[in-house]
Amino acid sequence: MEQPQSLPATGPEAGQPQSETASSSSLFREIVETLLLTVIIFVLVNTITGRFRIDGSSMEPNLHDGEYVIVNRIVYRLHSPERGDVVVFKREGSREFIKRVIGLPGDTVEVKSGHVHVNGAALTEPYIAQPPVYTMEPRKIGSDEYFVLGDNRNNSSDSHNWGTIPFSVIDGKAWVTYWPPKSWGIVPHYSYAQAKSP
Repeated sequence: MEQPQSLPATGPEAGQPQSETASSSSLFREIVETLLLTVIIFVLVNTITGRFRIDGSSMEPNLHDGEYVIVNRIVYRLHSPERGDVVVFKREGSREFIKRVIGLPGDTVEVKSGHVHVNGAALTEPYIAQPPVYTMEPRKIGSDEYFVLGDNRNNSSDSHNWGTIPFSVIDGKAWVTYWPPKSWGIVPHYSYAQAKSP
């Protein structure tokens, strides 16, 4: 009498159990999705923000040497820089600077008697280290150009030395000081109601 032939195993007994295979596939997919999401977030964050290290004392007493600042790179795609904004920009190749916007396109800026004048009006600036001891003849700001000064007026290389900057070199608006932890806070910006547009 013939013995019945045994059929090859096709269920969980054959090799790796199906539940383990499905679990491994699901885990691999989750890892790939997590990595892709991480890359997307990294690219997005670095597109809309930047990081800048303060080098020197030109922005004292508000920003100090060695502090790190987050820069908002998207804000000036929505509107132009305003008087009183603290901006990060490139100059001398790839070197970055941080200064405060004082004059806008079309403005006339002058420094005399310890005050900065914009369009004939002396600015009230309680945030600067000391009043400027230098003078500067009236300068008319060209279209698409900005006049910037350091808050530490007498110890800053800025527009009173080397002139205005074009909009194209501005990287963004300084937003938050995040390092060291004791310095954490919003970067102070000001508006100058007394400086009327020409």
